[in-house]
Amino acid sequence: MEQIPFIPELTENQIFIRDTIREFAEKTIRPVVMKYDETQEFPMEIMKKLGELGFLGILVPEEFGGAGLGYVEYALIIEEISKVDPSIGLSVAAHNGLCTNHINLFGNPEQKKKYLPDLASGKKIGAWGLTEAVSGSDAAGLKSNAIKDGNYWILNGSKQFTTHGTVGETYVVMAITNKEAGKKGISAFILEKGMEGLIIGKKENKLGMRASDTTQLAFENCKVPVENLLGEEGMGFINSMMVLEGGRISIAANSMGLAQGALEAAVKYSKERKQFGKLLADFQATQFKLAEMQTNIEAARMLTYRAAWMKDNGIPNTKEAAEAKLFASEIAEKAASEAVQILGGYGFIKDYPVEKFYRDAKLLTIGEGTSEIQRIVIARDLLKD
Repeated sequence: MEQIPFIPELTENQIFIRDTIREFAEKTIRPVVMKYDETQEFPMEIMKKLGELGFLGILVPEEFGGAGLGYVEYALIIEEISKVDPSIGLSVAAHNGLCTNHINLFGNPEQKKKYLPDLASGKKIGAWGLTEAVSGSDAAGLKSNAIKDGNYWILNGSKQFTTHGTVGETYVVMAITNKEAGKKGISAFILEKGMEGLIIGKKENKLGMRASDTTQLAFENCKVPVENLLGEEGMGFINSMMVLEGGRISIAANSMGLAQGALEAAVKYSKERKQFGKLLADFQATQFKLAEMQTNIEAARMLTYRAAWMKDNGIPNTKEAAEAKLFASEIAEKAASEAVQILGGYGFIKDYPVEKFYRDAKLLTIGEGTSEIQRIVIARDLLKD
């Protein structure tokens, strides 16, 4: 079996980017984490500032107003934000990796010129719609359809769990254009807020990731100009799977950041809290929990940055991205749980950050492909002839 080398040391520019976003997260995001969690308000002001810093067009070429960076930098940025607030990390990942990157990868020159500069600058927030009430893990089982009528596609149907459905202004959505062609009959379209027939539905009241907007969408004879077909007709699902491959790297980074944040909070508490006349950090039971968390995080980091490095170097990485997402999301859930356990009763109240990490962690094993789907992807690669 061919061995893929690990990524080299971070470059000076990558270290600068990491340190810049780390400082931003500490100074700008940390003081308001619980405010946005409690109110479920989308942190538009923070997102605008991130856009000004170039962190909303990470993968977009400079000619379209982006930073022109790669997936290693992308993972670094998401990890650092997620150490402080995974929900804002999730929004940054979704904006960069889904709507924006779908247009970046498969849009024609006119579409890129029209949409990417506003998305990369944060002037507009991007939303991406694939999941429906009838199709979750079975993403190809969607029912939304589009029929061509003169200069328009007439779109009908709905989307569930659309990140940024309420706050977004540019949407990429998938719909059936040829029912007989199965997966090859699904196409992608660019929609804009205010289009006739685009209905913004219910905003979901979620367990965690509450600052990240999640909304239902509906399309009732929505008129989409023919020039807003994104990519080739019938390639929408196939292109979406390619978009999600990169998205899994970002969710792995999101997971890794969350786990690191939980570990740091647990370490800090264990060095301050005394029980039976000793610091918690002096008990072997605590030490073993922290050691396992640390080891798991380091392993997740290696998997994630390997997949990111492969992506940047044009090496097929479907399996590696799935491995990173699977492992990182599951160890994030475990790390958050162990952090709560170390803090005991204090881990269960909102005065300490581990309570929020615990709630946020669960979504990471579900979004952008459940753990079960990742196992299927890995097994298929392992068992192929």
